[in-house]
Amino acid sequence: MKSVWRYTAAGGNFPELKNDIQTDILVIGGGLAGLLCAYFLKLDGADVVLVESEKICGGISGNTTAKITSQHALIYDDLINKFGVQKAKQYLEANNSALDEYRRMCENIDCDFEEKSAYVYALNDISKITKEVEALKVLGLSADLVSATPLPFSIAGAIRFRNQAQFNPLKFAYSISKGLNIYEHTKIRELIGTTAVTNMGRIKANKIIVATHFPFINKHGSYFMKLYQDRSYVIALENAQNVDGMYIDEAEHGLSFRNYGDLLLLGGGGHRTGKDGGNYDVLRSFAKKYYPQAQEKYHWAAQDCMTLDGVPYVGHYSAQTKNLFVATGFNKWGMTSSMAAAKILCDLVQNRSNKYAALFSPSRTMLRPQLAVNAFESVCGLLTPTAKRCPHLGCALKWNSAEHTWDCSCHGSRFEENGKLIDNPATADLKK
Repeated sequence: MKSVWRYTAAGGNFPELKNDIQTDILVIGGGLAGLLCAYFLKLDGADVVLVESEKICGGISGNTTAKITSQHALIYDDLINKFGVQKAKQYLEANNSALDEYRRMCENIDCDFEEKSAYVYALNDISKITKEVEALKVLGLSADLVSATPLPFSIAGAIRFRNQAQFNPLKFAYSISKGLNIYEHTKIRELIGTTAVTNMGRIKANKIIVATHFPFINKHGSYFMKLYQDRSYVIALENAQNVDGMYIDEAEHGLSFRNYGDLLLLGGGGHRTGKDGGNYDVLRSFAKKYYPQAQEKYHWAAQDCMTLDGVPYVGHYSAQTKNLFVATGFNKWGMTSSMAAAKILCDLVQNRSNKYAALFSPSRTMLRPQLAVNAFESVCGLLTPTAKRCPHLGCALKWNSAEHTWDCSCHGSRFEENGKLIDNPATADLKK
């Protein structure tokens, strides 16, 4: 199961760390967020090393649908209600700036960058769409309310953001990785202060950025309560349709659409990791009904960290960790969020102020309704009797028949059938 990006982009190989080294800033995690942090820090002249436990972009960054947009479903009315107009405007500005930075960088990178409009559509009730349009007016952005799209079904209405973008994320990532000081197949076993211990050496740093998708240090930050993980699925279809844009349903379990070359990328079937969901069956049933002449060429799945309030956690790992930083919880919008996070962290680790830091701070309030849901799932996972237990915090594992994996509904760790770790926050394989 490989994404289309893995078949269309070729990356370099980086060495494994085999001795002790020293650096000013250590970035742990070779996804897009970590790579962008290392890239911008190097541009600033910083001494920076990046380590990745497998291959760079071998995880979620290589399984995205790769939409570069500040339209994160119907988020802005919700942000105004939770945070107020000023902070909602900051979120919009941070992501618009991220989009602009991609646009600037991709002028010199061959990564299939294309500007497209982004849509959120409603099948029946348009009330949420119209509220979002009004919220954006308050924030100073004019978004369009449209009544029809090229999609093969009727809609009640949709909101359109013009001048958004899409690209091949691995072509982009492999390009910016050139010249960076990267070690692959280098797993961090332990942090002792700001010294990272690997299998074959130690990395002594002054500051550390943890960009490992789900933060792996449990004793700080309470991320095991502040995050949960969602899985979503994609099939790439030949002989389907050119939808000329990026589309997502406002409903939680709706479908998404975008093209890549002559392929239609159809996404959906999502569910909380470790729970039941539509998986690939939903997508294949839809394709059979609406695109009967199409053939499935690729299929893949992604896993996203979801925060309590819809805003990523970017900044100091916790209030008590002065020299430890984090970027996580991109809520299915990892392209612009990775760029915004990298810009914030590059300022913070170099002792510069950043006007978005307070909004994204991981130390903001946890008192959100989702906290109770996460706590309930954790209790259920701990009390469920089963022989297979997650080595992270001991929750029960559930067999995922669609992907042939063992999945944890508490925090989202996943394991191959033979027990090999796939997705964190667990840091070890299952015991045999």
